[in-house]
Amino acid sequence: MFGCLAVYVRDKIVFVLRDKRDQTEDNGVWLVTTTEHHQSLRREFPNLRSIQVWGKKVTGWQVLPAAAENFEEAALRACELVLAGDPRIGKVPGARRASRSGAGKVEKSGERAKPH
Repeated sequence: MFGCLAVYVRDKIVFVLRDKRDQTEDNGVWLVTTTEHHQSLRREFPNLRSIQVWGKKVTGWQVLPAAAENFEEAALRACELVLAGDPRIGKVPGARRASRSGAGKVEKSGERAKPH
């Protein structure tokens, strides 16, 4: 993923690990989250911020910068949250696109789609 390492837990992408020689300000652990969780996650991770390499002011994905003084402790804490099933971290890739195409209509009716 973008020359980085994606970390999945079951069907969710939870982290992206980045260590590049150029644009080093975004090196570290990227937390896959949404803007609604930024404030609560920043209480636990004061160094957490939006990824800069994409050129947007605010992104859903946030980075624990490798250059931060407490990087190792923060990364381990993020792992603990994922292992505990914290709903603020992780997304099922393509879930938003699938719901726009109508694939989510079966679930809304109470039925579950059968695996192929």
